Amino acid sequence: MQVDEISVVELKSKLDNGSEVLLIDVREPEEYAICKIEQARLIPLQTLAEYVGNFDKTASYVICCKAGGRSAAAVSYFKQQGFGDVKNLTGGMMSWVQEIDPTLSKYW
Repeated sequence: MQVDEISVVELKSKLDNGSEVLLIDVREPEEYAICKIEQARLIPLQTLAEYVGNFDKTASYVICCKAGGRSAAAVSYFKQQGFGDVKNLTGGMMSWVQEIDPTLSKYW
């Protein structure tokens, strides 16, 4: 399944202008502790099924992980559950650190 994507530059612009977007980080707590986007809510991929029922299917979501693989799987899962506006953060936290906030710690 092809997943919709959003670049880190596009996400930064949305966050800066106050767009209604819910950012979900599907990495593990240890990874999240090293570096994170402040607006992101941590929900590790393995626990996503426990939380998906609590989300509004009409809201806009961006899913991120370290490089984009786990978040792509999460986007596919959201789509299978009937969510419409869900995007994968292209390049994940690696791209965020390189292009948006190089002050964050790296773990790769």
